Amino acid sequence: MNTYRKHLLKTGSTIRDALARLEILAKDAILFVVDDHNTLIGSLTDGDVRRGLLRGVTIDQGVDEIIQSHPRFLRKEDHDLAKVIEYRDNNFRIIPILDKNDRVINVINFRELKSYLPVDAVIMAGGRGKRLSPLTDNTPKPLLKLADKPIIEYNLQRLILYGIDDFWICIKYLGKQIEEWGGDGRERNICIQYIYEEEPLGTIGAVSMINNFSHDYVLVANSDILTNIDYEHFFLDFLKQGADLSVVTIPYAVDIPYAVLETNNGNVLNFREKPTYTYYSNGGIYLLRREVVKFIPPHKPFDATDLIEILLKAGKKVSSYALAGYWLDIGRHEDYLKAQKDIYNIKF
Repeated sequence: MNTYRKHLLKTGSTIRDALARLEILAKDAILFVVDDHNTLIGSLTDGDVRRGLLRGVTIDQGVDEIIQSHPRFLRKEDHDLAKVIEYRDNNFRIIPILDKNDRVINVINFRELKSYLPVDAVIMAGGRGKRLSPLTDNTPKPLLKLADKPIIEYNLQRLILYGIDDFWICIKYLGKQIEEWGGDGRERNICIQYIYEEEPLGTIGAVSMINNFSHDYVLVANSDILTNIDYEHFFLDFLKQGADLSVVTIPYAVDIPYAVLETNNGNVLNFREKPTYTYYSNGGIYLLRREVVKFIPPHKPFDATDLIEILLKAGKKVSSYALAGYWLDIGRHEDYLKAQKDIYNIKF
């Protein structure tokens, strides 16, 4: 559990109090001074204390005498990823997150997180998982264990690692078990909300039921995928492409053991000796602009491939992100057995 409140100190506290707290924080020693409403007033480090003492301030005086009054921060619903990268790359590890009223609602630590993406994540977890029966007869597929954790836990943790903290989990089959597993997310310092499908709505149809996303970007992922995708790189590529929707694709190389001839009406135009062709399959992970959700029809089965087709017809930009890392769709018994072996060797 991320106890970000350990970094918060009330205005009016003494420097002695601050020193005690900084000692406990050790290598993460920075405090953010807030008022009774958690409004950010300033920051305080060991260096600020030393400089104050050299000026003649005593440790029984208030911390307001020595704080930095303009600390770095990020705003929850309106921050630029470039600023996140700038802070991280310049070794500003611990950053407060403010709401629109300048209240501290979180503190992120880049020793623990890889990024802080401005994204809502939707995890699709409503499927029956028939191909994994009888394992899924009484347990929803996302809760099948790999090592000591459910499959969905690896997906959630991967997304949290990139600073995503607004989650929606779409559930149907044995959905109560998934809700009991995830709760409201507070123990993980995130927010989880649940979307119940009364009837199966396909691979992306349930997203139409969400009308209060926190961010302008939405990531949709299947819950039965095991991957070590770099979500920041995916997001940056999405922005670079200027896409309305980007789909993670898995490259497959096919080696042809013979010369391949290109012909037209019986005439040989060209040939390639034992060529290799690379094809890209759908990886079940999508990044889209929030306004794209309006193209998903409400209350009817609708797949991500349907959405891609509609967007292309509407002249929208759909891009492909070829994944270079590990990816496995756990849909069959042989996939589940492979995942149980691979989990010990994947570098997350």
